[in-house]
Amino acid sequence: MLLLFLGGILQAQTDIPTDYFSNPLDIDLVLSGNFGEMRANHFHSGLDLKTQQKEGLPVFAPADGYVSRIQVQHYGYGKALYILHPNGYTTVYGHLKSYAGEIEKYVKDTQYKKETFELELFPDKALLPVKKGEIIAYAGNTGGSGGPHLHYEIRDSAQRPMNPLLFGVEIPDTQKPIMSAVFAYPIGEDAHVNQSQNMTKLKLSKQKDGSYKAENITAFGKIGFGLTTYDQQNGASNKNGSYKIKATYNGAEKFEVLFNKFSFSETRYLNRYTDYNYYESNKSMVQKLFREKNNPLSIITKEDDNGYVTVADSLNSFYSIQVDDFKGNSMLVSIPIEGKKLEIVDIKKVEKTDDYIYADHATSLTKGKFSIYIPANSLYDDTYLKIEAKGDTLKFHEDLIPIHTNISITADVSSYNEADKDKLYIGRLNYRGLPYYNSTTRSGDKLTAKTRTFGDYTVASDTTPPTIKPVNFSDGKWISNQNFLQVKITDDLSGISSYRATINGKFILMEYEYKKNVLTYNFNDNVNLESENNLKLIVIDNVGNSATFEAKFFRKQP
Repeated sequence: MLLLFLGGILQAQTDIPTDYFSNPLDIDLVLSGNFGEMRANHFHSGLDLKTQQKEGLPVFAPADGYVSRIQVQHYGYGKALYILHPNGYTTVYGHLKSYAGEIEKYVKDTQYKKETFELELFPDKALLPVKKGEIIAYAGNTGGSGGPHLHYEIRDSAQRPMNPLLFGVEIPDTQKPIMSAVFAYPIGEDAHVNQSQNMTKLKLSKQKDGSYKAENITAFGKIGFGLTTYDQQNGASNKNGSYKIKATYNGAEKFEVLFNKFSFSETRYLNRYTDYNYYESNKSMVQKLFREKNNPLSIITKEDDNGYVTVADSLNSFYSIQVDDFKGNSMLVSIPIEGKKLEIVDIKKVEKTDDYIYADHATSLTKGKFSIYIPANSLYDDTYLKIEAKGDTLKFHEDLIPIHTNISITADVSSYNEADKDKLYIGRLNYRGLPYYNSTTRSGDKLTAKTRTFGDYTVASDTTPPTIKPVNFSDGKWISNQNFLQVKITDDLSGISSYRATINGKFILMEYEYKKNVLTYNFNDNVNLESENNLKLIVIDNVGNSATFEAKFFRKQP
């Protein structure tokens, strides 16, 4: 009876309702991004639903529930909304243009009360109830969005994102996944593929049945495989992620990856699952069909010997990879392997340096005026790092190795004049040799920045205040026909940190669209407006330089 009881609980926890949630948009759903799709440093946690290349489409509650969280930020999800439903699942909506009804009023009232645009709220469950089919927001392009769309998530009771397609979201898809490349990885000193110790890209030829066959390879020892693949749904050309990848060796299952659910705590391990070096060099992600150490990803659902195969001398074998999309469309590639122990002619080169880092140990280094602290498990593997300091610049290896947790870089700035020290920051040099601001703190003569990216860093100075320019008005003019007041703000060095605007001495809410460098005030807020109005805007950059803009404008009152 106990086993039956526990089994019933387990069954209840694994049952996924497929007819509980309706669609959040009242249009035919087309994807620009799918669940589990691989992005820089993370897996995509929902569906990106196209909004017909425009903002303002109504977003509907897919089921009864209540608003459990609201987050407004310049970056990330921009304006985001979270609804908790009676069945324990939470739906999430990102990049919104605005909220609807009482939700919008609650957010705007709080923003004015706190005198801030960015905020995070956790309303009481009785405050903002919603009914299925009710308009809760309007789709937009806020935050880190690259174009108008709705980011839509479904999370379980532990706030782990799940694939919304499991819940009955219907996306037409009759197209097979695409395999664009397959790779073989010799593992260990005696292993080789085609007499090489290095990762080898295999030539593919398409077969009459639509599948692919790789070139015959000669190999020996412990070998892993990887592939680049993408999937496309009907009605869109976007290259989205796959749903399921299964690898077999001589007919037996070796490895399986399934994009049904993951946790945010594991999402950065994407950099361990993929070939980071290849991505940084070629801007193409290779999914490794083997589990290396320090890879706890739960999307790996089956594995035999961590996915590796061991090729014996004088024995032929057969490796295959099948990629499926959610609709069951499949693509297959087969790889014939001839086991043969041969002389290795392409030897894997390891550049040895003075700094060998053990991944499971914390390491402190000093180079010139820079001190570096690498916490334990910041790196996935023991490795040599090439680190050099020349004056104010630190050459901190190359961005070909992933960093999992923050590494600290500290610079001694005691040689600078005291008056100049507050304007200093640590910046990562871009491809043009210009410093990109890293969040920097100062304690006495020490500047400290944290980073999860290798590259060149420098002590940079910013003594130039931000620039402020009106967009749709000018000083002393009438603007009665305008619905918005817009100002462009820029800072070419350390970047914008904060801003505050008032009209006639009263705070006004200006929304910051960082992609366009524009602040916008909506006249519908009607904050202390008169026929003659005085606007004052103060903008501060990341090292404290400030600029003030003042202008007078006239506006007819109702």
